[in-house]
Amino acid sequence: MGRAITFRSVAEMPPLAISLDDISHNKTGSWRYLRPVYRNKIPPCRAGCPAGNDIPRWLALVAEGRLTEAWKTIRENNPFPGITGRVCAHPCEAYCNRKEFDEPIAIAALERHVADEAFALHDEPPSGERRREKIAIVGSGPAGLSCAYFLAKQNYPVTIYEAESQPGGMLRLGIPSYRLPRDVIDKEIDDIVRLGVEIKTGYRVGRDIDLERLWASYDALFIATGAYRSRPLGIPGEELPGVLAGLDVLKAINTGRKISLGERVLVIGGGNTAMDAARTALRLGARVTVIYRRTRAEMPAIPEEIAQAEAEGVEFLFLAAPQKIERVHGRLRVHLIRMQLGEPDKSGRRRPVPLPNSEFVLEADALLKAIGEDPDLDFLAEELETSEGIVIHNERGRLSRAGIFLGGDARTGPSTVVEAIADGKAASKAIQRYLRSPSRTASALLPERFAPEKIKLNTSYFAHQARVPVLELPPEERQHGFAEVKAPLWLEDAIVEAQRCFSCGVCNACDNCRVFCPDVAISRVNGLYHVNLEYCKGCGICAAECPRGCIDLIEEGR
Repeated sequence: MGRAITFRSVAEMPPLAISLDDISHNKTGSWRYLRPVYRNKIPPCRAGCPAGNDIPRWLALVAEGRLTEAWKTIRENNPFPGITGRVCAHPCEAYCNRKEFDEPIAIAALERHVADEAFALHDEPPSGERRREKIAIVGSGPAGLSCAYFLAKQNYPVTIYEAESQPGGMLRLGIPSYRLPRDVIDKEIDDIVRLGVEIKTGYRVGRDIDLERLWASYDALFIATGAYRSRPLGIPGEELPGVLAGLDVLKAINTGRKISLGERVLVIGGGNTAMDAARTALRLGARVTVIYRRTRAEMPAIPEEIAQAEAEGVEFLFLAAPQKIERVHGRLRVHLIRMQLGEPDKSGRRRPVPLPNSEFVLEADALLKAIGEDPDLDFLAEELETSEGIVIHNERGRLSRAGIFLGGDARTGPSTVVEAIADGKAASKAIQRYLRSPSRTASALLPERFAPEKIKLNTSYFAHQARVPVLELPPEERQHGFAEVKAPLWLEDAIVEAQRCFSCGVCNACDNCRVFCPDVAISRVNGLYHVNLEYCKGCGICAAECPRGCIDLIEEGR
């Protein structure tokens, strides 16, 4: 029990409010009507990541130079950090709170850095007895591989059937090596094979193997065949020689086939396939123009890829659309019309409307169609609709025959790599729910989504600091080959960049709350903070001084 101190005069009193003796007898907690509660929140970057990556957690490990642990943390939700670190649209960066302060964290570049530094590391196969239930996966793109990875981690035997001669799907066939080197794809697929996943290449379902046979031979079946069917332009002349699907050109180049496009190439479209096709044609020696019927602001391609294409010399023609194609003296004559933007359509973008009397003609040696792709599910209709009148799929991404699941681009249409990874992860959970159900009832495929929380940051504790730049090959060097455009970060730069993270809503034990508490009511034990409610007055200073918004003030009685 503390004792009271009596001053004989004002001169004896200290010049500031300070206790000269133990005041533990004065339990000021009885004054309180607000109570501080520590709670880690969902940061906006994690909420913005379709795969649910715990970004602040692995960034904190990078900031301490603990890259192996960072790699293992990323792979809890994403088996492909080397791939997504290079080709992901990184929506997480668009949600980063740091962008309102100076610049967002270079999350993608840091993810790549972690994967590159951990290139020699591999997962240990799961211990324990293998499960009896067998799963077949059709398609070895990011969705199929992701599903296999998460199932294999739970000791399920998984076999993947792939139509092409090598696994990877669109990762290998659709993305050029200057964005995604083949050794990175090989390494991260090998990591999955090491877990016991079997991949059978050269098996096209409906041609080399019967879907009904797969369904009868396995306990569950996941169909993740992607979206490879290029959409037609729907104009006269698109069947002429020299008019090619952009995706077919990418597949030819990515599988080592020689292809000549001539000196002048037009690319129709504004998505990622259009950018990849344009930049590839440029590297084959062509002068390239991308023609898009809306403006640059409406282009669905990753903005960074548009900027890269422009820097390399790709020309852009906006607000124009092809009407017909002719072949004259061995060249293509493309008739186009100018467009103007009208009312928004169902996509939310303003609808392009032809401008009367604005027709013009461009000549080219080749025209590449890249206005989007659709899933090719003919083999499903052929096999499933003949039995029991079964519907191909419903809005949940689940086939109505129990035990068959549909996911990835085959379910959603063309999406990003990280969205396909998220779909594969969701499929693995749906398959496990199905297999563990006593009646083997159908289970819906529901990709996990985190809802962002309101986080009140105190940015007074952060200094403005520029984002670490990612070095690139000069544009003039890029035009003559398929070398990777972006350079890796140096370790020192990666640590500095990771330290810029606000760690929004996630306590990093900065001790501000403990230091500023006027009642010495906060203590830290084993990294966790405890509030002694006998002395906490609920003044809220701890919450106000928390840089990361990890402390909420809750009204007593609630």
